[in-house]
Amino acid sequence: MAGASIVSAIALNEFLIPGNIFSAGINGISQLLSILVSTVFHIKLNTGWLILLFNLPIGLLGWFKIGRGFTIYSFVTAFLTSVLTIVIPVQDVSHNPLLSALFGGILTGIGVAYPLKYGFSTGGMDIIAVILEKTTGKTIGTLMMATNLVIILIAGAFFGWENALYTIISIYAMSRVVDAIHTRHQKLTAFIVTTKADSVIAELGKTLIRGVTIMPAQGAYERRPGAVLMVVISRYELYELEHVVKTVDPQSFVNLVNTIDIEGNFYDETEQLKARGETSQ
Repeated sequence: MAGASIVSAIALNEFLIPGNIFSAGINGISQLLSILVSTVFHIKLNTGWLILLFNLPIGLLGWFKIGRGFTIYSFVTAFLTSVLTIVIPVQDVSHNPLLSALFGGILTGIGVAYPLKYGFSTGGMDIIAVILEKTTGKTIGTLMMATNLVIILIAGAFFGWENALYTIISIYAMSRVVDAIHTRHQKLTAFIVTTKADSVIAELGKTLIRGVTIMPAQGAYERRPGAVLMVVISRYELYELEHVVKTVDPQSFVNLVNTIDIEGNFYDETEQLKARGETSQ
C-alpha cells in the first residue's frame, strides 16, 4: 500500500501536475478542480485534499456495496496517496511535457496495478466502477474509458488541446503498464503436485472459490503416492494460490500453464463476492 501511494504521489507532484497533464479517474478530476478553483476563485487548493475529499464518500459507498476488506485496503491506499501528495513538494523534474506525460503515466500505472494485483485498489473510480458494474452490468473498462474521455475533453476545452493530447499519452502509458502487471482477464491452469492433497484443497477453499480436480499420481523416483491437483484461476488469484500451497506443503511442485479459453462455469470477481456472502450466512 505504502509503495503504491508513494509512486502515485510522485507521479502527480513531479510529472503530471507541473506540466498540466491530467491523470485518470479521481486523481485527474481532482487536478482539474484544483486548477479551476485556483483560476476562478484564486484559492490555492492542493490536489491531495481533493483526492481525500472524494474518497471519503466513495469509501463509505464501497463499504456497504462491495465489502469491508476490499474497501478498507483501497481507502487506506487512497488516504496515503492524498497525504503524500500534500506533503511532497510540487516541482517540474523533466521540464519536457512529453517526458512528463510518459513517466507520469508509467508511475501512475505502477501505483494502480500492484494494489489490483494483490486484491484491492487505489480507491476512487476503481470502487465506483465495481459498484456500477454490479448495478448496470457494464464492464469496468467501459466505465473507466468514459470517465477518462470526460477528463480529456475538459482538459482540452479549458487548458488547450495540446495538454489534452499529452493527457491521452499519459493515460495510454498508464493502461499499458497496468495491463503488463495486472492481467485480471488472463486465466492460468495450475497443476499442483503434492502429498498433502486434502490439506491443500481445504486451505484453497478458504481463499478461492474454484473447482479442483484430483488426479492420483505416484512419484517416479521414490514411488511415493501423491496427487496432482488441477485448478483454473484468474491471474490476480495467483499470489493467493502460491501462498496457500507453499504454506501447507513447502515440498510441493506447481506447474503454471497459460489458458487460452475456458468453457463452463467460471466465477468472476463479482460472483465470488456473492458466493462468499452466501456461504457466510
